[in-house]
Amino acid sequence: MSEVIPDDAVFADFRRQCLSTENWIKKYDKNGMEVWVETLMATENNRNQGLKVHKIKCCMVIKDVSAATMYDVLHDSQYRKKWDPTVLESFDIARLTANADVGYYAWLCPKPLKNRDVVTLRSWMVTDDEYLIVNYSVKHPKFPPRKDLVRAVSVITGYMLKVTGPSSCIFTYLSQADPKGSLPKWVVNKASQVVAPKVLKCAHKAGQNYPEWKEQNSPNRKPWLYPEQNDLPRMDPSELTIQRADSLENVDESSSRDPRENEVAEDSN
Repeated sequence: MSEVIPDDAVFADFRRQCLSTENWIKKYDKNGMEVWVETLMATENNRNQGLKVHKIKCCMVIKDVSAATMYDVLHDSQYRKKWDPTVLESFDIARLTANADVGYYAWLCPKPLKNRDVVTLRSWMVTDDEYLIVNYSVKHPKFPPRKDLVRAVSVITGYMLKVTGPSSCIFTYLSQADPKGSLPKWVVNKASQVVAPKVLKCAHKAGQNYPEWKEQNSPNRKPWLYPEQNDLPRMDPSELTIQRADSLENVDESSSRDPRENEVAEDSN
């Protein structure tokens, strides 16, 4: 198996991080939503690698949508364009294994910042009562950084859906991502605490509307559940390499307004 494909240990570690409170600080707890930030003392590897972007996780109690439906929402790239207000471009590139693919995602950023994009390897695992999805940035030979966008880096990003009932679940989003550019890391860390709950709330609403939408849009097609339906071209994982944040230059965004203004703008939304 290629080294870029996550193994069982990667999923086990991701699940552990989603459930852990040790070395995490709770920043927000209201109306069934919690936001946690990992303490720097827990990130020895990050210091060694010079990474300063916080790892953040957001947990949401969902009482009216099943874990299975939320899992479908997160996978369905066609539906993503319907519910994600920041999506600029999103598509799957190739399949790597029965439970791993590589895809492209570009999103809108508040002006005058440049829009971002990312190429990620995504892998998933399903058990009797949990659904796990993890992704991280990779270098793809046919999708190098574009001049009109800033190439961001997902160090690790993913979701854990825990079944709590036939129509309820606990939805956890965990991410350590560097948007690159010239944004100060303190702005990135502060903004992520505001953005993460918005992502979950938006996804939750999408989950409420998904069954009706799916009924009108290829209702039986779910290649993430049925690999035989996957018609993406096959790709050898050895053609990919993991994208490190320090291998991408920081694009000058000095023409942007003061980053603190961006933070205030985020907080006021």
